[in-house]
Amino acid sequence: MGLLSQLDLSKQIEKKDDYKDRLKELQLELLHYQRKLMEAKRSVLFVFEGPDAAGKGGVIKRLVEKLDPRTVRVYSIIKPTPEEYQHHYLWRFWSKLPKYGEMAVFDRSWYGRVLVERVESFATAEEWKRGYEELNAFEKLLTDDGAIILKFYLHISKEEQLRRFEARAADPYKRWKINEEDWRNREKWDEHNRAAEDMFAKTDTKFAPWNLIESNFKWFARVKVLKIIARTFEEQLGPL
Repeated sequence: MGLLSQLDLSKQIEKKDDYKDRLKELQLELLHYQRKLMEAKRSVLFVFEGPDAAGKGGVIKRLVEKLDPRTVRVYSIIKPTPEEYQHHYLWRFWSKLPKYGEMAVFDRSWYGRVLVERVESFATAEEWKRGYEELNAFEKLLTDDGAIILKFYLHISKEEQLRRFEARAADPYKRWKINEEDWRNREKWDEHNRAAEDMFAKTDTKFAPWNLIESNFKWFARVKVLKIIARTFEEQLGPL
């Protein structure tokens, strides 16, 4: 059994007041740590991966909405531009790395090499198999220089994904969030999960571990992610 199949996707926070209180508490804690980070020669990289409609955008919104926007950047990673195709696949991420004292949030990331590029054959087998070692070396280089890398994989059930797809399609204010590519990706659900399991096995390192988040219930996922971030900041930057 893979790690994804072992997740308990029924985990949730039932009361809205409990969710709002815990979220507010964690957001304030992260704001204090942001100020502490500005005084250190360190940076933070947040990596978010997961199936379409897993709630990555909602988590990222709650992560950054109370932070000082001057020292945090959010990047939504889509297919490479023609210029980017002419370089090594990691080239386009170097210019997005945060300065010392700052944060960068990646809504999808360099892990596309061993996820979608593998499943859709955008990369050859030789290229994506070599990618695991390259990604570990890339992250080791950054963490050796003081970067804190927090990697999250948000996971939902195939049934929950369908429910969210249908809800988006029926809502004129959210219809833009879904397209034909999302439906095509859904047809390769098992292939995407196998790619993710291999990614966990080969790139879950001591210096940049993966955090798997049960995301069928959005409130639970948001609080869990922020709690992990707060605890990691406490370990890496010291208590407030």
